[in-house]
Formats: sequence, structure tokens, C-alpha cells
Amino acid sequence: MRHRGAMDRDADLERTMLRLVDERAPDRTICPSDVARAVGDADSWRSLMDATRAVAARLADAGEVEVTQRGTVVDARTARGPVRIRRPR
Repeated sequence: MRHRGAMDRDADLERTMLRLVDERAPDRTICPSDVARAVGDADSWRSLMDATRAVAARLADAGEVEVTQRGTVVDARTARGPVRIRRPR
């Protein structure tokens, strides 16, 4: 079971991720760091990156977003290196 603070943080990350992808044009993506920066502050956003990718993976499982590398849909849990997030096409 996740700690209440982690659940609140994940809910913030999820809301922010969905808002940011909705604010982009349908053919555009966001970077997980965009989400982490919007939720965290100048000193803490990097510590949110693993949680941000985990949220992206859960939202992808639910069909809410797609996680891509070089334009190809990938599994956020196993992808290595930079990924992008978009609404499903």
C-alpha cells in the first residue's frame, strides 16, 4: 500500500499530465519532465521523475495516454532513455 503522501503526489502528477497533454495540439507530445516541473519546484522536480513515469505507465494501461520513443509507442516500465507522452491516436 502506498503512503497517503505518495497517493496525493501521484494524483497531482496524473491530473497535471492529463491537463498538459490536453493543452497540446493533438499531434504534439509532452515530456515527463514537463509534468514533474509543474508539480515540483526548482529543487525537487528531478526526484519526481520515477513517479511521473510510473503514472504515465498506469495511464497508458488505462488507455488515457501513449508513451512513445522516436514516435513509436513503448512500455514506460521497460523503456530506457527519453520518452514522450501523448493522447492515444
